Amino acid sequence: MSYAETPTLRNGLVVLEQLDPGHEKDLAQAVTAEQLVRTWYASVPDPEQMAGEIRARLALQSEGRLAPWAILDTAAGRAVGMTTYLNLDEPNRRLEIGSTWIGPRAQGTGINPAAKLLLLRRAFETLGCVAVEFRTDWHNHASRAAIARLGAKQDGVLRNHKVRADGTLRDTVVFSVLEHEWPSVRVGLEARVARHR
Repeated sequence: MSYAETPTLRNGLVVLEQLDPGHEKDLAQAVTAEQLVRTWYASVPDPEQMAGEIRARLALQSEGRLAPWAILDTAAGRAVGMTTYLNLDEPNRRLEIGSTWIGPRAQGTGINPAAKLLLLRRAFETLGCVAVEFRTDWHNHASRAAIARLGAKQDGVLRNHKVRADGTLRDTVVFSVLEHEWPSVRVGLEARVARHR
């Protein structure tokens, strides 16, 4: 079983399905100008770039480098965001959950913890991972808080880790959930998801 596979994953709030060009219209509608302005430190594609972003993620999947999903809101019946497994390290049983964005109208609805519950369950219970990472920009305080609420612990900060498109340097905050922490993280996520049902 390859870490780059993308089986459909579902629970009461969300369906994660293989990202494909058919999701472009929904995903372009999920992004707003307000979100793009607020997230200068994140990589949210604008509507005109959505088709290219989908193609890029699928190309990397064909190389075995990531596993891209569309995030579907079951209540709305449409795609509201994207997420991926990346930095796939099968020999060391590690991967990262990242390159995730969710449209503003779907934020605070329980979709993010519901999606993370599905992704973490697959990583630990199906793929046998020993660690799952999350990474975010130092300036993305909302993302850092959301990752901590998942139950992940901060490992450290990679200073001057990446050069952004505008030439500025990004410090990357690294979090992880370890295999032995997963049972308690799972209980916490299940409780959060249950509050939104």
